Amino acid sequence: MSTAKRDFLIGIEKKYQGLWEQEKLYEGVVKDPEEPKYFATIPYPYMNGRLHLGHCFTITKVDYATRYQRLKGKNTLFPFAYHCTGMPIKACADKLKYEMATFGCPPVFPEEVAAEVVEEEIDFEKDPAAYEKKKGKMQMKFGDTKYQWSIMEGMGIPKTEIPKFADTAYWLTYFPPHCMDDLKGMGLGADWRRGFITTDVNPYYDSFVRWHFNTLKAKNKIKFGKRYSVFSPKDKQPCMDHDRKSGEGVGPQEYTGIKIKLHSPLPSALKSLEGRDVFLVAATLRPETMYGQTNCFVKDDIDYIAFDALNNEVFVTTMRAARNMAYQELTPDYGKVNVLVKLTGSDLMGAAIKAPRAQFEKLYVLPMMGVKPNKGTGIVTSVPGDAPDDYAALMDLKNKQPLREKYGITDDMVKFDPVPIINVPGFGDLCAVMACEQMKVNSQNDKDKLLLAKEKCYRKGFDEGVLLVGNHKGEMVKIAKPLIKEEMVACGEAFKYQEPEKEIISRSGDECVIALCDQWFLTYGEEGWKAKTDECLKNVECYFEDTRQAFERTMAWLHEHACSRSFGLGTKLPWDEQWLVESLSDSTIYMAYYTVAHYLQGDIYGSTPGALEIKPEQMTHEVWDYIYFKSAAYPSNSTLSKDTLETLRREFQYWYPVDLRSSGKDLVQNHLTYWLYNHTAVWSDEPEMWPRSVRANGHLLMDGEKMSKSLGNIISLAQGVQIYSADGMRLALADAGDVLEDANFNTKQANAGILRLHTFAEWVTEIVAQLPTMRTGPTTSQLYDRIFANDINRALSQTDVHFGNTMFREGLKTGFYEFLSARDRYKELAAAGLGMHRGLVERYLRAQIIILTPICPHMCDYLWREVMGESSSVVGAAWPEAGPVDDSLTKASEHLMECVHDFRIKLINYTKPNTKKGKAITPNEPPNSITVIYANDYPAWQEKTLDYLKSTYNAAENSFPDNKALLQHLKTIPEVKPFMKKLMPFVAYVKEQVAVKGVSVLESHLSFSERDLFLQNKEYILRSLDLDDIQLVESASHPDQKLVADVCPGKPMCKFEKRSLNPTTSSKMTRVVNIQPCTPHFSLDVPVFDADTVEDVIARMKRMDRKLKTKQVTLYRYVDSAKGPRQMLAFDQPMMWNKRQLDLDSTVEYEEAGLKVGGKQLGDTICYTVS
Repeated sequence: MSTAKRDFLIGIEKKYQGLWEQEKLYEGVVKDPEEPKYFATIPYPYMNGRLHLGHCFTITKVDYATRYQRLKGKNTLFPFAYHCTGMPIKACADKLKYEMATFGCPPVFPEEVAAEVVEEEIDFEKDPAAYEKKKGKMQMKFGDTKYQWSIMEGMGIPKTEIPKFADTAYWLTYFPPHCMDDLKGMGLGADWRRGFITTDVNPYYDSFVRWHFNTLKAKNKIKFGKRYSVFSPKDKQPCMDHDRKSGEGVGPQEYTGIKIKLHSPLPSALKSLEGRDVFLVAATLRPETMYGQTNCFVKDDIDYIAFDALNNEVFVTTMRAARNMAYQELTPDYGKVNVLVKLTGSDLMGAAIKAPRAQFEKLYVLPMMGVKPNKGTGIVTSVPGDAPDDYAALMDLKNKQPLREKYGITDDMVKFDPVPIINVPGFGDLCAVMACEQMKVNSQNDKDKLLLAKEKCYRKGFDEGVLLVGNHKGEMVKIAKPLIKEEMVACGEAFKYQEPEKEIISRSGDECVIALCDQWFLTYGEEGWKAKTDECLKNVECYFEDTRQAFERTMAWLHEHACSRSFGLGTKLPWDEQWLVESLSDSTIYMAYYTVAHYLQGDIYGSTPGALEIKPEQMTHEVWDYIYFKSAAYPSNSTLSKDTLETLRREFQYWYPVDLRSSGKDLVQNHLTYWLYNHTAVWSDEPEMWPRSVRANGHLLMDGEKMSKSLGNIISLAQGVQIYSADGMRLALADAGDVLEDANFNTKQANAGILRLHTFAEWVTEIVAQLPTMRTGPTTSQLYDRIFANDINRALSQTDVHFGNTMFREGLKTGFYEFLSARDRYKELAAAGLGMHRGLVERYLRAQIIILTPICPHMCDYLWREVMGESSSVVGAAWPEAGPVDDSLTKASEHLMECVHDFRIKLINYTKPNTKKGKAITPNEPPNSITVIYANDYPAWQEKTLDYLKSTYNAAENSFPDNKALLQHLKTIPEVKPFMKKLMPFVAYVKEQVAVKGVSVLESHLSFSERDLFLQNKEYILRSLDLDDIQLVESASHPDQKLVADVCPGKPMCKFEKRSLNPTTSSKMTRVVNIQPCTPHFSLDVPVFDADTVEDVIARMKRMDRKLKTKQVTLYRYVDSAKGPRQMLAFDQPMMWNKRQLDLDSTVEYEEAGLKVGGKQLGDTICYTVS
């Protein structure tokens, strides 16, 4: 497979990346404090691997945006840094260290679980199809990622280098430089001087984070105490989102633990505990329903344990639930579960119990198929009057004796009927019973029906239910619920219990619990702080309403966040250095650090001073205050000069606030909300420093599938550039999607993009060479010139709006794909006329190259400098000015294309063989002429109909009244009454057109002349249909009014015919001879009609000989029409023998003696030249 086109692009890319670096093109420099600026960032990626296309999808959004804003005249800044804080690197290093200690170095893993690593180098640069060819092997390669060593091999890291990764420091020196190189390879327009790694390895950034947290603590935003947190027992610290291998975004679920006491004698499996208070613990979200208990459920094959609880009590739950309880101070020793007995659900079947607040003294343990060991405690309290699942399971036992016998359940144990405890409007006092009857639930196996029944009961029961029993009888459920819970906890019948909503696995491979632990926490959700952050959010541009709603939902539930951990990588808490700042907390305002980073540090590690030769210890709290706060006092004790301090301060004051932050949508629920909170806390008195906009995007799919190692479809950023070229990849990423839904990287489209870019570059090169031969003069004389100029204005205006709204897929559509189509239309229209206009083509070229620059900067800079001859980079060019868009021209152009398409289909059908009742019908003879019948006005009945439709149109909902209502009124209009059979088809047609073209369809007149449109583009129409003649007829003057009854403005009809070419029909076949030597153009026999212009004849020649399509043709007559054609041509002087050029607007006159032009005889032969 040839890679020449891709290699051509890659060659350009490497050249221009070097040139940009040499020119320092992307370094943000403050030249004028009043110059408009644009500061954009992304969340810095984590440095535990190479970047892939998923990262790149988000990154490109900012790159496109900053490039666009620069074209709009703004001073732009896009810095980039590398996140190393937290557990991921530490966990991976420790895991690798363990594997080498256990299995050797290099490790020899057990065969049954060893990862198969395919040691075959995939050279994407030489073979772009290697991705598809090797995908199966890549799948094997990544198929088993149980071992860290295998993961590192899967990244392509040599075996000899992998042992170095046992040291966390090596990760920090290996991945950030690779990340930078990969991003440079895709042409990222970043200011690399401002990059840095996080953690205390970088002393400048470490100083900044310490200042940040000291500031938060001084503002009382950080407190210490016991709080429920997701916790890793193995790591012995809270496990925040970025510390998780799975379960990101999952939080605690709070239950009420109901203590259900076992009556004595205890089941035989628990005999050893006789004499102690033993409780089955059920976790419920509905403590107010405990008055309706009729039993409790377990599952026979679930493993349970009995363990020591507080006050010498014994709890029975699953081990998973017991582990959570141990970290919530519900066992004698924190974090320890003292197992007394192991048993299964079968051991508990039929046991007698006393349920708190139940109306029966003795109830029983019964079986239920739907009990889950990984949800709650594995014990389910049963309230069949309120819970459809409970009712279905109880009725199964009541109605099915074999089922009771299977589990040893006696009739006496299931004698209890559902108890009325809550009145729910529409469902009565036993809502579960009624809901199951309505849904026709027959057993607990009807899971889908039960789910619907449960949704009905719970939602309506909580919102509208009224208690029928207990101390809160008569109160609304939503009011009584928290009160009953507190009462039960206070009297020892229940306790508060939390567990993860779903499974959470830490980076160290540990299943996390919810723990009550001492920790420093940020007081997110505190009333005053939340109010200020709500205010901030109102003024933030979110681009999508779904993003704003996601923020609002997060703000509603977010309450406190642990900001410290005991080990990992990061900055120590300044006032309590036994703790480290966790990774989601040190990454909320670092954009402020970007503004001064290049002045402080000389490299990403801060190992050398930056441009101002500042030492880390000179960055005191007072210095940071002075840089970042307008009201801060001058740090008189600082050893830094006043000029240095003012330089730092000016830099921050110029670039801040952040104009755009782009991120994956999954970070709204944590990082992005924390980002808003921290800005409103640190700059509480300076709202002008709060963020201005945030853009969230969906995840990136690969050919419609989720990217995963198991599928082998992950393409690294470096591989993407090798396979598709940087600009080809960037084009495909822009085309992948704009909105919050997951986007799709289509590999076939990416390959097609390479061809499209290469073809575009070739065309630009060719057309620039042809510019000197193109016509000049006014651009308003030809309709197709005006249409193309209007298309340019429209493309510029629409793309400007799309790019400004960060809708880059839409911008690519209007600014490249549709723009290319407009160019192609112009080429076709102009080829049928006088040819393309130099000024318009030059304007198009400049506009196209500039507006494609944000997406494909390498190709555009190459074309700008090397083909267009510009001396400076297109990156710094000005966005082209768009003139006013004439909608009538746009509609005229669209109408012309639609009509020609419609004519073409009708022509095919006209000449296609047909059958009628099984008999073949002789097809029509291919026509050479078309008659187009158009209408200037609607008939009176249609005009009245349009007027009424216009008056009833609902613009807000883009709808009309229903047809029945329309008909009711329209039939009363006198002009409409005679046409009732045609009325509703016409209404349906108009509605359909409004849906496609908009409300302008309801106007009674077109905004352009249909006749002029066809007349001025007749050669284009004829060339498109390969016909010789076109006749235009206004419908009102047509002799057969019945035939043209359906013709109306914007809906012409056409008729084809074969016109005879003989003297009686005022036409003549004329031979046209090319008189130029050594050309591919020869003689043509061209039909010439009476009243043809010379331009008409040339257009007909171009239709007959496609090689003439883009050429300029000149016609000549012989002075002596009889003798001239017989003269021998002189090779070096083809214009000998007195040839005379024919003017384009000259008209052919037919006479029986022959054709004339300007009174001069043409004869049977004329000649032409081509240029």
